[in-house]
Amino acid sequence: MSKLNEILQKKFGHISFREGQKEIIEQIINGKDVIAILPTGMGKSLLYQLPAYMKEGTVIIVSPLLSLMQDQVEQLKILGEKRVVAINSFLPFQERELAFRHLADFKFIFTSPEMLQNEQFNRALKKLSIAYVVADEAHCISQWGFDFRPDYLRISNWLQSLNKVNVVALTATATKDVVEDIKKTLRMNNPFEFIHSLDRPAIAYEVVEVDNQQEKLSWILGRVTSTEGPGIIYTQSRKKTEVYAAFLREKGISVAYYHAKMEQSDRILIQQQFQQGHLEWICATNAFGMGIHKDNIRQIIHDHIPTSVAGYMQEVGRAARDGDQAIASLLYTSTDVEQTFYVSMQDFPEEQDIQIAFKPEYAEVEQAETTTRILKYWKERLNEQDTIQLFKQIKQKKWQDIQKFYSMIQNDICLRQQLLHYFDQPLLEKPIHCCSKCKLDVPSILGKRMKNRNDQVEMNWKKRLHTLLPL
Repeated sequence: MSKLNEILQKKFGHISFREGQKEIIEQIINGKDVIAILPTGMGKSLLYQLPAYMKEGTVIIVSPLLSLMQDQVEQLKILGEKRVVAINSFLPFQERELAFRHLADFKFIFTSPEMLQNEQFNRALKKLSIAYVVADEAHCISQWGFDFRPDYLRISNWLQSLNKVNVVALTATATKDVVEDIKKTLRMNNPFEFIHSLDRPAIAYEVVEVDNQQEKLSWILGRVTSTEGPGIIYTQSRKKTEVYAAFLREKGISVAYYHAKMEQSDRILIQQQFQQGHLEWICATNAFGMGIHKDNIRQIIHDHIPTSVAGYMQEVGRAARDGDQAIASLLYTSTDVEQTFYVSMQDFPEEQDIQIAFKPEYAEVEQAETTTRILKYWKERLNEQDTIQLFKQIKQKKWQDIQKFYSMIQNDICLRQQLLHYFDQPLLEKPIHCCSKCKLDVPSILGKRMKNRNDQVEMNWKKRLHTLLPL
């Protein structure tokens, strides 16, 4: 048995590698920069965890979400790894100070791109022997990516401040443009690239055009109350997540809503309840999803046209991780294109915002947090006209992406084929249940919902605390 297989079995409890895993891990061990694009459920975490046991030094993992970090930390602890920590803005001051003093004791350090700007943290990191740096959910790096975050772009300067270290970039979806952005930002030197087919044969695609919003709600109520979950309903409106959840709860469905304006403790609890099977459905904005490790999700429902193909593929990719059949359903009206574009532009500065930001007397006005971060980042790097031009280009690209998705669902061409073509990948074989433009027998995919089941209803954290610690 090779050393790699021995570690795989002893540390992670697997007897064999999945497609591509071994080749990628070998490249990391050999000190190569790596870009790996693998669909959700293909074991991306193993790619950076296993090589750590073959190399000296600490592994730094830059991750976009607190929930994602905490989940990975807990997974490693379950595997018996105690030398792991998550350092982010939510860590209490005293715990953070203690962690800074003992960084060398950790094998795995998870952190956020924002935390990399902390001088004290950086001073502590520079004293370490770093095995390699991991950019998890690396699509967030790209200004053309569907989850653009300017703090991710600062990783470039941070890497330059370190002694030469190898970088591993991992994501589930990325176009050629995004891959090029990742290479440039992470200062990669002739990286090894592994791009797995993004096709998920176990996920069938269903597209349904309706006349109005009321018809959407009726369709969702009918589908959820008559068929089996678990499932996620994605909507663009925080208010709608609450409305959908309220309607479904009245029908006896164990459901919770989830969006970015909720308390962090509530979000973590709901995520845990869903993963553990205490909740059957989640009604959510795109704030929900990254780091969700639930193998048996059977349905993903979108009540809108997504802002990008890549974002859509990330969200539907959360279904069928166990390999059993699932379905991704998309409802839309003819007016959804304009609404989606409006939503996608909410956090981006308008031309007048940029002009105000460049005035000498400028003081940060009350804007969306993301807008403020974006303006601050680009003001440090570009002049006023170049910043205006950049956001005109981004705006145009967003509109093109939305139009492209709309044309996909409007024409008669196989939707699976078009989704793969967007990433320059061929459709090698159509599954039995492909898409609603080809062949799709929905009743045979989704079992009828069991009646009178003993569903465990949603509990908020206060109720749970009362249950655990009754007066």
